[in-house]
Amino acid sequence: MSATSNPRDLLTPAALQILLSLAGGERHGYGIKRDVEERTSGTLTLGPGTLYEAIHRMEQAGWIARRSGRDPRRVEYRLTAEGKRRMRAELERLAEIVEFARSRELLSQSRS
Repeated sequence: MSATSNPRDLLTPAALQILLSLAGGERHGYGIKRDVEERTSGTLTLGPGTLYEAIHRMEQAGWIARRSGRDPRRVEYRLTAEGKRRMRAELERLAEIVEFARSRELLSQSRS
């Protein structure tokens, strides 16, 4: 696995989905939650604790940044360049796993 070799560097499904949500543009917490639930057809639901704990960790890591708007209660988050790099590394790692599974005929070649 070339993209990430340290198991501690693996993103949780929630963290990856949050980064994917922010790749679509700035969002506030509820917007992230709603986007993730819609995109995953409800298979991943983010409770407030999970969502904001992940956001806090990713802010500390420099993967996302906050921006306060006119309403101080409505904080928006955006993906940083480091966050985009980290998200891409995780997606490449997952793609390698899928490629391996397909090479062993554990998955079909297409999603149809």
